[in-house]
Amino acid sequence: MAASSDKKTSSVSNAGAWAMNVISSVGIIMANKQVMSAQGYDFRFATTLTGLHFLVTALVGYVSSLSRRSPSKSIVPLWDLFWFSLVANSSIVCMNLSLMLNSVGFYQISKLSMIPVVCVLEWLLHNKSYTKEVKAAVIVVVIGVGVCTVTDVHINLKGFICSIFAVLSTSLQQIYIGSFQTKYSIGSLELLSKTAPIQAMSLLLFGPCCDYLLNGRNILLYRFSFGSVFFIGLSCTLAVFCNLSQYICIGRFSAVSFQVLGHMKTVCVLLLGWILFDSTLTLKNIGGMVMAVVGMILYSSAMEAAKQTTSKAAPSILLKSSDFADEDVSLLKTSYSPQSIDIEFGKESLR
Repeated sequence: MAASSDKKTSSVSNAGAWAMNVISSVGIIMANKQVMSAQGYDFRFATTLTGLHFLVTALVGYVSSLSRRSPSKSIVPLWDLFWFSLVANSSIVCMNLSLMLNSVGFYQISKLSMIPVVCVLEWLLHNKSYTKEVKAAVIVVVIGVGVCTVTDVHINLKGFICSIFAVLSTSLQQIYIGSFQTKYSIGSLELLSKTAPIQAMSLLLFGPCCDYLLNGRNILLYRFSFGSVFFIGLSCTLAVFCNLSQYICIGRFSAVSFQVLGHMKTVCVLLLGWILFDSTLTLKNIGGMVMAVVGMILYSSAMEAAKQTTSKAAPSILLKSSDFADEDVSLLKTSYSPQSIDIEFGKESLR
């Protein structure tokens, strides 16, 4: 009964984390659309706005650290924090450049390519493998989202290079979120509170220059109003929940699962765009959405089946003394020497 209760509690917690990520991500897209669109407040400074997001996130993390009764015992090397921030900031800048230089269709294709790229990187870095059912479900999701989002596709050399760096840096960032939490035994909010200040400082320092190069506009000449400040504050508030839920989801699941189920946000954005902003919704869009949702359901089932298979196979590899002959047991006892062990305990390699 206790195990069943714990499993139910964990399932509810996982569902809550996904719901928070989907709701906050869709909400921040809607808020940013109002902030940056010409019909809204025309605040076209995406990199600087992201820096404000991380500044508010860093402040929330700082307040949270002050409220802790016991100090944190998790130590993340400063070099790892700087490296992670460099990768994460490169992801933001390259994504903005990719959106500026490429057509919307090619930009969507580059985002879809993150799923196989994450799979390959996890295989190379962490020797992680996937079942045939999981691979098939991923393909269904990619095709479904591609059908409902990809329109015209035009490729140019500069845009193609930017999209490569954007996909690689974003994929690495999501893998590092999970691996750092495992390697340093650190919680989601604590890791976010350590990385957010570095990202905020660097983005706010170089963000205005990047935005000027992207759209030729100086943020110092922008005329703020009550409405623009309100929606920028709303965007920053939603960013806190979005960043935190991203760290929680990747820490509990994997970067691949986050990418696959994260495409639910794309479907929600399309539906909300149709409901709130009179966007066109064709049979092609509807068919792609249905296919994507089916693929997500298949992916969840395949991952659950893979976990059950792993849990059933695990006991079979445990060695018992009854499985050995007496002479084998005595040989193990006599050949054992503490000095011969070449395993460094207390440290865990990247998963």
